[in-house]
Amino acid sequence: MTQGCHTVVLRDFDPPEVLDALRRYRVTNAFFVPAMLAALCAVPGAADHDYGSLRSIIYGASPITEEALRRAMATFRCPFIQVYGMTETSGAITQLPAADHDPGGSRAHLLRSAGKPFDWVELKIVDPASGAELPAGSVGELWTRSPQNMAGYWNNPAATEETITKDGWLKTGDAGYLDEEGYLFLTDRVKDMIVTGGENVYPIEVENVLAEHPKVADVAVIGVPDERWGETVKAVVVPAPGAALDAAELIEFARQRIAHFKCPTSVDFVDALPRNPSGKILKRELREPYWQGMDRRVG
Repeated sequence: MTQGCHTVVLRDFDPPEVLDALRRYRVTNAFFVPAMLAALCAVPGAADHDYGSLRSIIYGASPITEEALRRAMATFRCPFIQVYGMTETSGAITQLPAADHDPGGSRAHLLRSAGKPFDWVELKIVDPASGAELPAGSVGELWTRSPQNMAGYWNNPAATEETITKDGWLKTGDAGYLDEEGYLFLTDRVKDMIVTGGENVYPIEVENVLAEHPKVADVAVIGVPDERWGETVKAVVVPAPGAALDAAELIEFARQRIAHFKCPTSVDFVDALPRNPSGKILKRELREPYWQGMDRRVG
């Protein structure tokens, strides 16, 4: 916008209208949150159109499953770039460039990564309890330090002190790990991690598996109370249009692909998942009915 580029702004997100705008205005660069990408790909015949003007699609603001990303790449056939950041970091702090989007290549595992930090951004993974830095491959809380970080929360010094350390590290509240090459892999929000029978389960891993099922249109995984295990894994699923899907089929699908303790023990079917304006699933809203009246609250 500062360079005078033509910007196409639509009043509402209407998938067919967005696809039409991409073609009609010969859009060169677009940004979509994952929920938007999924909705665009679900439009009948979406993959049959010409999107030859697109130089890149940038996506971020919420997690994306590998299946949804592969479908979007096949639909739009242009370079994809992932960015990760927070309001508190004034936008993106990492980027997974188009060169690292290679579904059929030897580095296909990078599709699960949020990329590497920009040159001026520091990242580290710490034990959220002690603040001790963890080695590569260990899951902990992501902390970041850069000139992009906010100075603090407006008129809320207590929240600022809780979020920013004295030496300038911002606690993101996101769980993940850095690999040996410095790629960031996010596993979930720290508060969304499920502890079942002493084992840690990261919902995004389970969601990635369930999203591969051809009858699943959308899915969220949450922890719900369990007398034996403390909490157990529940999947909340939006079936694909016209699909007949039952809980046993989906649980068995998961058990063939991941460790049994990570698999859902129950499944709820809904018409749609609650999301905020950025497309993030409101897991607190999903969990709330199951934890009412419990001494221990999640999230």
